[in-house]
Amino acid sequence: MKINFKRNSGNLSPEFLSHKTPQARVKVISADKSLWLKKSFSALILFLFLFGVSNSMQAQLIPAPTKMDLASGAFEVDKNTSLQFSKNDGLEEMTIYFQHQVKRLSGIQLPINQTAGKSIKLEIDKNLDLAEEGYQLKISADNIAISAPTTAGIFYGMQSILQLFPGIRTNEKITLPAMEITDEPAFGWRGMMLDVSRHFYSVETIKEILDLMAFYKLNTFHWHLTDNEGWRLEIKKYPKLTSVGAWREEIPGSVFYKKDSTYAEPLTGKPYRYGGFYTQEQAREVVAYAAKRNITVIPEIEMPGHSAAALAAYPEFSCAQPKQDPPGSNLWNDVTDTENMAFNYCAGEEAPFHFLQDVLVEVMNIFPSEYIHVGGDEVDKSYWEKCESCQERIKIENLKDEKGLQSYFIKRMEKFLQANNRKLLGWDEILEGGLAPNATVMSWQGEKGGIAAAKSGHDVVMSPSDPLYFNRYQAEPEGEPQAGPYSINTLKRVYNYKPVPAALSAKEAKYVLGSQFAIWTEFISSVEHLEYMLHPRMAAFSEAVWSNSDDKNFEDFTKRLNQGHYRRWKSNGIRFHSDYFEKSEY
Repeated sequence: MKINFKRNSGNLSPEFLSHKTPQARVKVISADKSLWLKKSFSALILFLFLFGVSNSMQAQLIPAPTKMDLASGAFEVDKNTSLQFSKNDGLEEMTIYFQHQVKRLSGIQLPINQTAGKSIKLEIDKNLDLAEEGYQLKISADNIAISAPTTAGIFYGMQSILQLFPGIRTNEKITLPAMEITDEPAFGWRGMMLDVSRHFYSVETIKEILDLMAFYKLNTFHWHLTDNEGWRLEIKKYPKLTSVGAWREEIPGSVFYKKDSTYAEPLTGKPYRYGGFYTQEQAREVVAYAAKRNITVIPEIEMPGHSAAALAAYPEFSCAQPKQDPPGSNLWNDVTDTENMAFNYCAGEEAPFHFLQDVLVEVMNIFPSEYIHVGGDEVDKSYWEKCESCQERIKIENLKDEKGLQSYFIKRMEKFLQANNRKLLGWDEILEGGLAPNATVMSWQGEKGGIAAAKSGHDVVMSPSDPLYFNRYQAEPEGEPQAGPYSINTLKRVYNYKPVPAALSAKEAKYVLGSQFAIWTEFISSVEHLEYMLHPRMAAFSEAVWSNSDDKNFEDFTKRLNQGHYRRWKSNGIRFHSDYFEKSEY
C-alpha cells in the first residue's frame, strides 16, 4: 500500500477524498491493480490504522519535501547495514561524515562498502532532472538509496534520513518508514547571518551553528566579522586590528554588558575587558568545516561606515584622524561623539583604500567564497561633509554629493574585488548614489531595495528585518529576554515569508537568489540566549526558502516540530522558544 504526499502546497497532511477536500485523495495500490477508496471516513480510518507510525516518522521532516510517497514496511538500521558508494563519485569523505552522524544518533557503527547484508547506497546520477541540490531518496524494507546529480544533493538526502532517526537516543530498534522522496530547493541561497562583533562566539559555537544549519538544509553562513564594537579577524599586515580593535572594556549598565552567568569570572559590577578574535587558522578551520556540510562562508568586512573598531587601531585612515579613545571608552558603550570618534573611513584620501585592499587580500586568501560582503550600510556622511579631502574628491570626480561619494567608494572596492575574481555584496544602502555595475544587493530595509535592484538587473538576497531579524522579539516582550524593538517576528510570520516580492515580474524574480535571516547580538551575550532566539525560527525559515509554497500549512509545520524537533533540541540541551511546544507529548 502506498500513500502520496506532495508539496505543491507545502502541506504534508495525508490527502483523502471528501467533500471538504475535493482535490485530495488516497490511492491504494494492490498487487494486481489500483483501487480507489470511495468513502473518506473509511480511507481515514484505514490510513490511521495502517500508517500511524509511518506518518509520525515522516512528519519529522523539515523542510517538507517536494514530493513524498509513503509505502508499507520499514527499513531496520543495524550494525550490518553497509554504506555503499562508488569512489569515482567523490563521496568518501561525505560517507564518513554520515557514518559518524548515524553513530552519534544511534550508537551504531555502519560498515562501509561491505557486500553482504542490507545497504544504504549513495549514487551520483547526472541524468536526474533535479536542481543542483536536489535528490531522490528511496527507502524499502531491504535497502535505502540516495541518488542526486551532485554531492550537495546526496548530502541533503542524508539529512532527511538523519531527521527520521529518533530525536532521543534509545536502545530500541531503529526503523525508518518505507517511502520515496523527490526533493529540491526553490532557492539556491538559504542563509544565516551572525554578528560576532557586538558579542563574540567561539569556534566551537560557530561549528554547532553550522551543524544545525546543515540539518535544516541551509547553505550560506554570512559571518559579520567587523563593526564598531569589535574587529574579529586576524589580519597579519595590520596586527593592531586585533590587539586593539578586538577588545573593549565593558561597563555595567551599557547596552553590550553581559547580564548572565556565562563568564569565566563572576561579574563584580566593575568594568572588565571583553573581546576576542579568530586567527586565520581558525577561520580556515571554520570554512573547511562548513564546506563539508555544503555551506559557503561569506565574510563581511564593513566599509565605509561601521568601522570604529578598525579606526581605534588605525585612526590615520579616518577623516579627521583623531586619536581614538582606547577600548573602555564610551565608543564601546553606545555613546557617540562625532567630534572625537571616527566611524567612517576617509573617502578623500588614498591610504584608506590601500589599507582595505590589503585587508581584503588576506580575507580572500582565507575565504574562497564567490562573494565578499562589504557592508555599506548606515554611513554617517556628516564626517565627509566636514572633510576637506572628501569634498575635494567630490569635485574632482564630478560627484553630486556624499551619496555619490559612497557610490564612488563602493565602486572602487568592487573593481578591486572583480580583479581578484570575486563579487561584491552589500546592504541595500549601496544603491545610494548609483549601484556598482555588478554588485549584489542584500535587502534589509524591507523589500524596497531588493525590488529596485532586481528591476535594474542586479542579483538580490532578501533579508528584510521584518520578519527576518531574529534578534527581535518572537513574542510579546513581557516575560521575554531583552531583544531588538521595531517588530515582533513570530514563528508564524517567519514561516509565511516569501522571498520573491509580489512587485516583481517573473523575469525580474529570477534575480532573487534567495534569502537569509540575521542575528545582531547587541543583547545576545550568551550561547544559551543565541539558541533561544534561533529556535524554532530557523526551522520555519528553512521551509520558507526550501519550498516557497503558496499554500503552506503552519499547523502541519508545528506538528512536525513537536513530532521530532523539540524533542531533539531538548535532549541535546539546546534552548528554544516554546510557544508551540506541546509539553504533554514529553
